[in-house]
Amino acid sequence: MICPHCNKRNYPGIDSCSNCKLDLSSFDVPVAHDRVERSLMEDPVGVVKPPPAVILHASTPVSKALDIMIDQNIGALLVVDDQNKMLGIFSERDMLNHVLDDPTDYAEKPISDYMTEEPETVRTTDRLAFVLHKMDNGGYRHLPVLKDGKPIAMISVRDMLKHILYLCNTH
Repeated sequence: MICPHCNKRNYPGIDSCSNCKLDLSSFDVPVAHDRVERSLMEDPVGVVKPPPAVILHASTPVSKALDIMIDQNIGALLVVDDQNKMLGIFSERDMLNHVLDDPTDYAEKPISDYMTEEPETVRTTDRLAFVLHKMDNGGYRHLPVLKDGKPIAMISVRDMLKHILYLCNTH
């Protein structure tokens, strides 16, 4: 980065100019080069219009949860308690990693036995780049979307890809 005060070339990411000590942190802001980058940096989750979350009670049998996931072609659903407080997420990964490893008959056991507790979440106001960052860092394909602390939707990698492809294919 070139210091706007003294024109000294500095190493990228440095906080202050090595010559005049001017604070450079406010100048080191990413710049969007196209519609996709601009959308990822500026648009909130709501722009993607993630589908409403499918919400099941913690006592729902695994067999019913799997039927719903297959019928609705979804990869994850949210698990709530009697007061509709989110307890966790039950995903395809939970099925593969937890249910199939259980030597007992899992079909009638509650999904709460196999769900991932306290999943990472995003808010409707979070930027899309933040969502992708969370998905990438955590290895998640689905993230619950919260509004005022309540789950309202589920955003997936597929939703993000559709949004990006839409931006790439429109003018």
